[in-house]
Parts: sequence; structure tokens; C-alpha cells
Amino acid sequence: MRIGEIAVIVGLTTRAIRHYHHVGLLPEPERLPNGYRAYTVRDAVLLARVRRLTELGLSLDEVRDVLGDDAGRDLADVLEELDADLARQEAEIRARRERLAALLAATQPGSGEDALGGVLPPGLAALLAKAPEAGSPAARKDREHLELLDATGGGEALYATLGPLVADPAVLALYERLDALHGAAADDPRIPRLAEDLVAAVPDEVFAAIPAGGGPVAPGFKEALLAEYEPAQAEVVRRVMEAFMERGRG
Repeated sequence: MRIGEIAVIVGLTTRAIRHYHHVGLLPEPERLPNGYRAYTVRDAVLLARVRRLTELGLSLDEVRDVLGDDAGRDLADVLEELDADLARQEAEIRARRERLAALLAATQPGSGEDALGGVLPPGLAALLAKAPEAGSPAARKDREHLELLDATGGGEALYATLGPLVADPAVLALYERLDALHGAAADDPRIPRLAEDLVAAVPDEVFAAIPAGGGPVAPGFKEALLAEYEPAQAEVVRRVMEAFMERGRG
């Protein structure tokens, strides 16, 4: 049989068969004097097995293990591993759909809920639920930064220590002072005192939970964060970040 003929028999494309040759999954058959490949019935059986296994979701490497010599893995072992992997994916998809359902419910008219709360991790959602209602732009920015910290895997250890801080009404007053620097210059006289008060408001337990030196920071992150603020506000945040780094090193 020529490649086109065996492709029709096993339901594969000639391109797929050539790829299997290229990756060493299917041995090259003998060639006729005219240079054409001459496939046998055994080649067709092997290709049919490859097709069935790939349709089950096995990778080509796994298929090679199954079809290999006696040193290859048993088919039952490979299929059990595949089944376990599919079960994990199924659980992950179910959890994502539950989060999506919560988000959709929160976006319905009259739900009275913050839509973003539906996509927050439980620990972060519980932490932010302790915060008093506020329309402060600076407070909203801090919330977004906590979401980013959580996404990088660095937030969970801080949640317990941040609880009393976010629930303190005095913290809202600090945010409002930061908001009040809207339109101010980077040398505004209110900057030093506000930066000191913000650092003083952070409990020692929070600093103890921060890795020495403040933890790894991606190049350019500090600059990108400060760029979100206006000049005077950015100067306050810069001073607070430097104080955090100093206390972390201590």
C-alpha cells in the first residue's frame, strides 16, 4: 500500500503519518524501486492503534510507551494515569464554573453584591469583607494590589495579620488623606507626615510576615506601581515602600 491508501484505511492524513515517521513513532517502511513507501497490513494495524490512543487523549510520548518494547509501560497503567489527570481537570473546571456562577449572580440587577467578589479567592474575599464601605480611589488601588499579590502566591500568609488593619476605620482616614493629594506636587509638605502615619499604622505582625528584604520584586514593578499615582501620591507610596523594605531587612 502507498501512503495515501493506508491513510484512507486508518482514517489519518498523510501529513500525520509522515509526522509519526519523523518523531520515530512509526518505523519507515521499505521503499519500492520508484521511491514510494510500501506499507503493510501490520503498519495499518499499528497506525490504527496510534489513532485510538491519541483519540483517548494520550500524548505521542505516551503512545510510544504503550507501543514500545517490553520495557514500555503497560497500557492499563497509562490509561489509569490519564483517567486520574482527566479527573483533576474535571474538578478544576467544576470549581471554575462555581466561581463563574457566583460572579454571574453578583452581576444581576438587584443582587447588591460586588461583582468582583465572585472571582476573589476565599481568603482574600474574607479579608476585604472586614473593610468598611469606602469610595476612596486609594483604597480601591490597594484592593487591586492585594489581588495581584494573591495571584503571585504571596498574599495568603498576610491575611490573618492584615485583618485588624483593614477593619480599622482610622485606616480609611489615611486613604482619604492620600486621596486629598490629588493634583498636588511631589514636594507637597503633607507628604512626609502622611508617609510616616501610614507606616506607623502597619502592625509589627505584618512586617514579620514579609520575607526579608521585602521578597523578590520583578524588574520594573516598582516603577509601574508608582506610575499609577499622581506625583504627590506616588511620593508617599515610594516612601512607604522604602520603609517597608528597611523594616523587612531589619
